Amino acid sequence: MRYIEPTRVKVLMMMFFATGVMGLVIGLAIAPPSMTMMITFMGVINIGLGAFFTFIFLTQIQKEPDKRKKKKKRD
Repeated sequence: MRYIEPTRVKVLMMMFFATGVMGLVIGLAIAPPSMTMMITFMGVINIGLGAFFTFIFLTQIQKEPDKRKKKKKRD
């Protein structure tokens, strides 16, 4: 898998976890009975995506700089 910057992964994690929790709360407490299951299910999917990005954040390897592009110092 391609390397993703840690700040970008953190933003995605927070976004999915926040919308997942909000979806669960709205689905279980506020939504009309006809939409309760659908909104709750979408909240669970968002929490799953947040967990996936957390896994990516914790397991990805630091990107190494390309040594071919680095300028060498002349003495």
